[in-house]
Amino acid sequence: MSQERRKAVAYLRTSSRTNVGVDKDSDKRQLASIEAYAKAAALEIVATFYDAAVSGADPVTDRPGFAEMLERLMSNGVRTIVVESPDRFARDLIVQLAGHDMLKVNGISLIAASAPTFFVEDTPTAVLVRQVLGAVAQFEKATTVAKLAAARKRKRIANGKCEGRKSTSETRPEAVTLAKAFARKKPKGGKMSLRAVSAAMAAQGFLNERGRHSTPKASLVH
Repeated sequence: MSQERRKAVAYLRTSSRTNVGVDKDSDKRQLASIEAYAKAAALEIVATFYDAAVSGADPVTDRPGFAEMLERLMSNGVRTIVVESPDRFARDLIVQLAGHDMLKVNGISLIAASAPTFFVEDTPTAVLVRQVLGAVAQFEKATTVAKLAAARKRKRIANGKCEGRKSTSETRPEAVTLAKAFARKKPKGGKMSLRAVSAAMAAQGFLNERGRHSTPKASLVH
């Protein structure tokens, strides 16, 4: 019984424009290496994606060919990428590990034809780089939170308020003016009650967001 062939895609990358063109063999060599590995590993290459004249230090998500490939993989169910060698995926180690980890999160396997176990082995260097990347990400998040907190504090000092639900005095200043005018009225029997103020305002068309009588107490204190 023949071994069932899993589907995969090929990813090619060439850094220099001098290696790009019909008379160049960089992409042809890469694809030949990938196809030879795929045949031996019972993989079927169903599509090829190529980033021509793209630096190996560029983040993988900034590459047009890689972005197209990732979009296709997320929609067609194929979950394996084969490259000629680790440096064809990314020459910069941090970019390489960050890109590989991103693929893992999305359930996508990455295989280098020249070193099939390269992306599945956790070497001491790889572990160290991942720890550094995690520390940098945590630092950047903490820095962003601190900057936002400082900005909110400056806005509070300048404006008195910068977040939360707006008060009635901010959204409907005319309602506050009317409520205070009603509250100052003194009908027979003494001071006008809050309920009476609410009814009087409703008669003037001032209702809350639920279409009911507003609560004048909030208006009077804001």
